[in-house]
Amino acid sequence: MPGFLLNRFSQSIVLLVIVSIIGFTVLNFMPGGPLAQFGLDPGMTQKDIERLAEQLGLNRPLWIQYFDWAWRLVQGDWGHSFRDGTPVLAVIGRHLFATLLLMGTSTALAIALGSWIGIRGATHRYSLFDYCATIGAMVALSVPTFWFGLVGIYIFTLKLGWVPAGNMYTIGDGSVLDYLHHLILPSLVLSLVHVAVWSRYMRTATLDALSQDFVKTARAKGLSERRILLKHVVGNALLPMITLAGVQLPSILTGALVTETIFTWPGMGRLFLDSLGYSDYPMVMGLLIFSAILVVLGNLVADILVALVDPRIRLS
Repeated sequence: MPGFLLNRFSQSIVLLVIVSIIGFTVLNFMPGGPLAQFGLDPGMTQKDIERLAEQLGLNRPLWIQYFDWAWRLVQGDWGHSFRDGTPVLAVIGRHLFATLLLMGTSTALAIALGSWIGIRGATHRYSLFDYCATIGAMVALSVPTFWFGLVGIYIFTLKLGWVPAGNMYTIGDGSVLDYLHHLILPSLVLSLVHVAVWSRYMRTATLDALSQDFVKTARAKGLSERRILLKHVVGNALLPMITLAGVQLPSILTGALVTETIFTWPGMGRLFLDSLGYSDYPMVMGLLIFSAILVVLGNLVADILVALVDPRIRLS
């Protein structure tokens, strides 16, 4: 087990380094470079921009800039926002809870609904429910998230008035019920695509488990189908789902970016788009690395959980 953990951890570090190099290089080669926003100021001359670049160390070779930035990053200095000079980590910290709340709620919904739909579809194969679940999954995977968001706002906010159109809470309220009221529609919209993915994977995993010899043996012993399903099939079918949860993290983060923008949710996704539009280079780079760390940690935790649950992987 220690060797397995060390191997996974070293792979995660290498992946983070590669992501940081690619992100740092791409942002530096964007039109205008890191100082693109300052070039839009009519009061800034070319000499002013050159002087600012020298002060920030942006006139040095790119590889030196990268190592300097990476060293400060490791030490906890993620830079300061070009917009107001606030430390990048402080700004990310203010928006982290909103994103984790939205992602956590939508992921829980996707796992619960997707697992139930997948298991029921596998146990009632080729039934009307199975066909409807398959068609629904294909529709959810084909239609973009922003369309579901706009339709949801139109129906449930403008027409029915059941839920708010956006924001995380009502100004002056801030109660738990108010948070939940604002969370309903964004979390449902974000979870739709992932419910489709989970249901398809869970259906396949359940069908595979149902065809195994241990299920035939359990039936030969006279166990009821319900007992076989709950005690033998579901546990084995959930093993690949743990890995899928880690793999789905980038997709959830991407979906959160779109969902937060539509519903004006004050999370990291909306902050990323605002910072990108402002050409706030330190903030964009900080959000990119922080998101990569979240994804890598999520996959690392998923690998560890799979190894703990399945001794075949751990011992291999």
